Amino acid sequence: MTGSAMSGAPDPGSRPGRLRVGVVGTGRVGSILGAALAAAGHTVVAASAVSDAARARAEALFPAAALVPPPEVFDAADLVLVAVPDDALADLVAGLAATGAVRAGQLVVHPSGRYGVRVLDPATRVGALPLALHPVMTFTGTSLDLGRLVGCSFGVTAPDPLRPVAEALVLEMGGEPVWVQESARPLYHAALAHGSNHLVTLVAQTMDLLTEAGVADPGRMLAPLLGAALDNALRSGDAATTGPVVRGDAGTVLDHVRAVGPVSPEILATYRALARATADRALASHRLRPEAAEALLDALAGEP
Repeated sequence: MTGSAMSGAPDPGSRPGRLRVGVVGTGRVGSILGAALAAAGHTVVAASAVSDAARARAEALFPAAALVPPPEVFDAADLVLVAVPDDALADLVAGLAATGAVRAGQLVVHPSGRYGVRVLDPATRVGALPLALHPVMTFTGTSLDLGRLVGCSFGVTAPDPLRPVAEALVLEMGGEPVWVQESARPLYHAALAHGSNHLVTLVAQTMDLLTEAGVADPGRMLAPLLGAALDNALRSGDAATTGPVVRGDAGTVLDHVRAVGPVSPEILATYRALARATADRALASHRLRPEAAEALLDALAGEP
């Protein structure tokens, strides 16, 4: 008797509406979403993988799946997750649709943040059912990522009749569906890239400066401070801003310019840009007086 039967818990594979899933592109995102669908009781029957690393991920996360070319993935599956780089997505879908690999009634899903469902138009024209399900998360491509999907927001775009299907799939993977209009996808994706990617750059630059200042373990020093700053920003927005810029301490800012410039002109450029943006927002919210803002801008323009 299985553990599920002994505990009385239902077997996910016994739920109605289970699908044969194919994964085209077993990179970090595709492999984890495929594994999440398998955990929900669907069966990953086929996958395509180009690199050795992609093949290793597929074999580790859905070992029963056949590793075959993309047309054969489509031939085997009810739902195909097309998880390829953004710049390759449109041409791949168009090519597969033109060769007859895509069939009517087949769910074709992509996890790209950049696109909605119009990029899947060639598949839609032959009767496929298009969904855009973008997990707002960063992945390593290992099974540890499955826990990150619990409570993770997914940017969902789909034709209105397919919205319940899209939302159900996200919920099955443990995520929370958030509707994003087709026309808003570029702005939505730019916002996420600006916040997550540039945050990494900012933190890395900060650690570089602390290392230069002689701090042996900058990550350990920063973790409590940055964790609190992020939490406060998410809760309070601009009202969470502290520090010399919002206080109008032009002398301190000038000292920063003079200290950072000789160490790294590139980091100084980032510091200046973000300090100016912070001053603009503080000025607009009346937390910074106009005369103090003028002195700050002069300090930021000062010579290192």
